[in-house]
Amino acid sequence: MSRRLELLITPELAGVKVDTLLKKHMGLSGTVVRRIKWWEDGILADGVRVHTDFRPEAGQVLSVRLSDPHRRSGIVPAPGPLDIVYEDEDIIILNKAPGVSVHPGPGHYDDTLGNFLIDYYEKTGQEADFHPVHRLDRGTSGLIVTAKHPHAQEVLKNQLHTERFRRVYLAVCEGIPDPPAGVVDAPLGPKPGSLMEQMVRSDGKSARTRYQVLEVRNGRALLQLELDTGRTHQIRVHMAHMGHPLTGDFLYGVEDRALIPRPALHSAQLSLLHPITGKGLEFSLPLPEDMARLL
Repeated sequence: MSRRLELLITPELAGVKVDTLLKKHMGLSGTVVRRIKWWEDGILADGVRVHTDFRPEAGQVLSVRLSDPHRRSGIVPAPGPLDIVYEDEDIIILNKAPGVSVHPGPGHYDDTLGNFLIDYYEKTGQEADFHPVHRLDRGTSGLIVTAKHPHAQEVLKNQLHTERFRRVYLAVCEGIPDPPAGVVDAPLGPKPGSLMEQMVRSDGKSARTRYQVLEVRNGRALLQLELDTGRTHQIRVHMAHMGHPLTGDFLYGVEDRALIPRPALHSAQLSLLHPITGKGLEFSLPLPEDMARLL
């Protein structure tokens, strides 16, 4: 089934060009409009195909297709576990397991969240593609949202790093940060000579992380963290920069697989405005077992 959005043309909207109706009254971007206008059933008025310069009459129903008839991501479907927290026609929110990559890439062609989702969409007969809104490192667990069509992805990406889209992380670090709450404001950029590592550097991109110690046990602290920016490995680099790397962080701290086989970082809370309805949605997950054991 294709995902469509409808608008009943009121007397006030009668005679207004379709292009204006799509952008101002249905919230579609120019990029989305340029794509859907070429599809056979992209823009319909009372079920008949119309162009963007058409001016509908009062009482007509304007209908636009949001889901792409062809999957453009090119991601191969592959079966894999999905822990679905919430799903509707526009978005899907998952509890990502640690050790699973979000996007296919070198060495991970068919064992990522993207592959598992495409497989799930095929098996459930959904005309949806993989449109990630944000990302989590491979070792990070917890809440992640992906859109099912480009319009939802675009709306949610515009919410990122605003009050409308809020992410709260839990982490366990080595030692106890002092002060117990504060802001790490240190620019980040790539570490010379490394393909993966990031570092604090004066010529890096602005990066701000807010942290608060929730609990102290066994010489470690349980932290609550929020990002004002979304740089690669931001929490991990900032905590290491403070002298308190995340427990189990092989890149910025000390790897100890007997303790935990990954950096102790979990996406615990997520709130956003639904990309179509504008309704506020909130989700939360408990601390995973492998991190709880550290405390």
